[in-house]
Amino acid sequence: MRMDFNWSAITVLFVALGLGLSAWKMYSSSATYLPTPAMENFHNLSAKTLEGETFDFAQLEGKRVLIVNTASKCGFTPQYADLEKLQEQYGSDSFVILGFPCNGFGRQEPGTADEIAGFCSTNYGVSFQMMEKVAVSGKESHPVYQWLCQKAKNGVQDHKVAWNFHKFLVDEKGQLVASLRSGVNPLDDTVVNFASGK
Repeated sequence: MRMDFNWSAITVLFVALGLGLSAWKMYSSSATYLPTPAMENFHNLSAKTLEGETFDFAQLEGKRVLIVNTASKCGFTPQYADLEKLQEQYGSDSFVILGFPCNGFGRQEPGTADEIAGFCSTNYGVSFQMMEKVAVSGKESHPVYQWLCQKAKNGVQDHKVAWNFHKFLVDEKGQLVASLRSGVNPLDDTVVNFASGK
């Protein structure tokens, strides 16, 4: 009995599978680094809070920091709940979460500062520090994200923030130790071990 194969359909299937795996890797990959002194001092940075107050990173010396770009209308927005769980369990003088709202991916954070604050409080009870809405990529990127994404500043690696809820971990000495894509859950072992100081 002769078997006829539809090679076009099989080719399309393999291409689709390859694209799906690539997309998943783009959103779920992570990179961790041995602590390496930064080229520019992380603790010299500053940013505005969602309330418009200056937040000097000098106050983060001796603390482990998770920085995440957030959005209210994203498929990853439910990660706010796990970020808040992380805050409730490990947030202290030793571990800090900084959320940076960003409207740069799919225009998924269109709100004003008051609207963002209300959304975070009402829907997720967010108690960690939320910063002002910023650009996290391109020529207009905020100095904090320039430091996180440029090896010439962080001393470790160039990074590209591909979507909302990309997470960066910076240790007590202001050294970048991890870059975690959007699909990496805030309660992933890498994050929890970092938050708990393991």
